[in-house]
Amino acid sequence: MTLRDHTREQRDAEIRRAARALLREPLLRNQGRTVDDFRLVRQQAPELREWFDRNTGWSLHVDAETARLRKLPGDSADPTHPARETTGARLPFTRRRYVLFCLALAVLERSDTQIALGRLAEQVVLEAAEPRLVATGIAFTLDNREERSDLVAVVRLLLGYGALTRVAGDEDAYLKSAGDVLYDVERRVLAGLLTGRVGPSMVDAAPFEERLAALAADPALDGMDSDDLRNRKLRHALTRRLLDEPVVYRDSLTEAETAYLSSQRGAITRRITELTGLVAEVRAEGIAMVDPDDDLTDVRMPEQGTHGHVTLLLAEYLAGTEGEVPVARLEAHVRELTAEHARHWSKTAREPGAETDLVARALVKLEALSLVRTGVDAATGGRTAERLPALARYAVGEAIVREPGERAPKTSRRTPRRKART
Repeated sequence: MTLRDHTREQRDAEIRRAARALLREPLLRNQGRTVDDFRLVRQQAPELREWFDRNTGWSLHVDAETARLRKLPGDSADPTHPARETTGARLPFTRRRYVLFCLALAVLERSDTQIALGRLAEQVVLEAAEPRLVATGIAFTLDNREERSDLVAVVRLLLGYGALTRVAGDEDAYLKSAGDVLYDVERRVLAGLLTGRVGPSMVDAAPFEERLAALAADPALDGMDSDDLRNRKLRHALTRRLLDEPVVYRDSLTEAETAYLSSQRGAITRRITELTGLVAEVRAEGIAMVDPDDDLTDVRMPEQGTHGHVTLLLAEYLAGTEGEVPVARLEAHVRELTAEHARHWSKTAREPGAETDLVARALVKLEALSLVRTGVDAATGGRTAERLPALARYAVGEAIVREPGERAPKTSRRTPRRKART
């Protein structure tokens, strides 16, 4: 290997690490836990900016303090990747918390460089009194612990993004009405949170689906029409989905996307592999970009613990079924499994009625990994689950339960995983 080859190889490796860092966490800061990734992205910014713009339409903004990959979803209708609590059970955000998040952003945008949590709460309550918001039936008073918990969940998410920095105090004291918290407002981070090319106030569409589509649209591409622009939009849509989603099924594509993918599949997957190291697994039903390094995911399977074990057992069970399966049947199956696996499960999971929550959490994970599809039975109104093709890899083999400290056996089976966070 010549010196030139070695230098080129080293540079390609750094670009790959920087790209993976952005896909893992699209908003990086020049301090704290992301400082090393930020420096790497800043060094390789020109190549990364060109690749993401050409292949995904995502713009990359890098300044002295932040690096922001403005990702837009390949499928804006996908509900399986909500914002989650940063502590505890990591429950998904409710509609109220999403509204509260938007109100907090509006307050912080006009606030001083420091703000106390109590002051933020007062301003959010004033914003929530806006008549059009009141007309939707959403009200905030923040005078009880439950509503204060909603605000604390929002603030902790903003702390995780780096939009706020805690100066003094802690949120638990605020929850107990025993103290307050002071934050620095990081304006550059705050300004980079929204990723759409169109400001929300510029969108006139009223129905939710149309409004969401307008927020994720690219006016520069949508405003003109030519074969080149149509192909570019198809390339962007397919590359975004292959980067973001664990599996892209062919029956989820439009006719134009299917035709484009048939002729350009090799080029698209090769470019993704060169940039990120993800490896294409191509099947008749669809394509999964599998991560050999196993760190570009925020939804893991398998994983340790009771819920991870129940998810594996349900995956194996569903892999042997055909058509829609009533969720009630899955709950009954988990009740039967409780006696067999009780010594490995938590105490609460062994209590009567716990199977409802166990099945619900397992299905959320399986659906997020594109392994099952949930729905509602038209005749009974009951919820159902239906296996998707990628679940077939769980049709063979028994779930392996390891004792504490026991090493995992080597295996060649890999699970397609959701690969990125927005």
